[in-house]
Amino acid sequence: MNLSAKQKRIKRISPKTLRNFYIKYLIQEKRIKAVTIGFSDIEGRFHMLDYDKNFFLLSYDLLTFDGSSIRGFARQAESDLRLEIDWGAFWWLPSDVFGPGKVLIMGRILDQNDKPYHMDSRAVLADYLDTLYQKEEYDVHVASEIEGFLIKGIDAEKTYHENPGFTLASMGGYFHSLPTDILRQFIDKSAEAQRAMGFENEKDHPEVAPAQFELNYSHTDALIAADQIQIYKLVCRQIARNMGMTASFLPKPIVGINGSGMHTNISIHRNNKNLFYDAGGKDGLSKFAWKFISRILTSAGDISLILNASVNAYRRLDPHFEAPNEIKVSAVDRGAMIRIPIHTEKSARIEGRSVGPDANPYLTAYTLIRTGLEGMIEKKDTNKRKRVKYLPGTIQNAMVLFRQSTWISYLLGDEFKKKYLHLKSVAADRSPVALGTKVKKGEVIYHHEIYNQLLWNEY
Repeated sequence: MNLSAKQKRIKRISPKTLRNFYIKYLIQEKRIKAVTIGFSDIEGRFHMLDYDKNFFLLSYDLLTFDGSSIRGFARQAESDLRLEIDWGAFWWLPSDVFGPGKVLIMGRILDQNDKPYHMDSRAVLADYLDTLYQKEEYDVHVASEIEGFLIKGIDAEKTYHENPGFTLASMGGYFHSLPTDILRQFIDKSAEAQRAMGFENEKDHPEVAPAQFELNYSHTDALIAADQIQIYKLVCRQIARNMGMTASFLPKPIVGINGSGMHTNISIHRNNKNLFYDAGGKDGLSKFAWKFISRILTSAGDISLILNASVNAYRRLDPHFEAPNEIKVSAVDRGAMIRIPIHTEKSARIEGRSVGPDANPYLTAYTLIRTGLEGMIEKKDTNKRKRVKYLPGTIQNAMVLFRQSTWISYLLGDEFKKKYLHLKSVAADRSPVALGTKVKKGEVIYHHEIYNQLLWNEY
């Protein structure tokens, strides 16, 4: 059922047809009791509102929520926002994970005048992809490889202290986790739930560091891929909690072992032809793909605050642990922020390796795609000696580049840019500038994905 729903989106079936189809289904299916509507804020936190099915069927075009309760959204004096249903983004939730009788639908956020809300990063991506398809017939494909850690204890991040730090749930890693140890059990449960939700899993395995996991699934339309990242994290967190543990997507929860990334693979197609592929091109890529890469590299510093969105993310950009902190492209060097994987015509793509697992998936996809298609290409001085450039080493340096960037102003608009920068500044101010060798309490409990009103108000 979830695979069928996914195909309806890919085939671009009209919203009206999808609405009529799912309303009829919800009326007829007596086992469905509740409808969950999901949306994301500008930092990428996933929010959910549950509605009784009968109420939803009567009121789906009149759903509102308090935007002033969402960090970075509306002010208290103008707090009412509306949820418009994106009928194509429909999932049946596995009952053994989320309880029986529930479906999930993504929502679009509207302002008080029923206009698209400008802080809705999901809508920003969706509208840009629609524009690309209408003007250029571009289909943008994305696949993300999201790493995380399995940590002992429920709410381990919200109760974090530097001493003793996190306690890993397993000591096994890439090749030496036993078939039935706790990490493998968690991976198996998560993979089964994702298969049920139509992710089309490819490979599910422990990663290099102890208690680190990665579940890979097939590439798809960029908006579906971003939705699946939110659901991936939701599934992992819920299953970990069901097991008495925490699934953490902090980029570097423990110093001294590999951090976690969200390698983002992108390709652009037109009429089922992969525009990134050229058998005779450098490394098997087309000139179109190489220009796409050059534009991202030119703006790498400017967009770093989007791709590496937290204080903790800059710990991961440590060259001693396969960190992709070099502003360059390579087919072999995993220290490069962009890699060209071995490919065929069908699989030709670029891999953005510098993205942290806590980045807003909608904003990340939008930024990489639009920068690759519309950004500037730096003019190279052939007389200068070539030297390696690096991504910012701290969030403070990333904020300076973000603030000064005219490209970011064009990409996001001044108000979005200002609000996003403010939120990052507030988190950075609660954390030490010098990262040091221990993961500090502030960079964990004030992390945007771990947000808890009580913790923030204790500052």
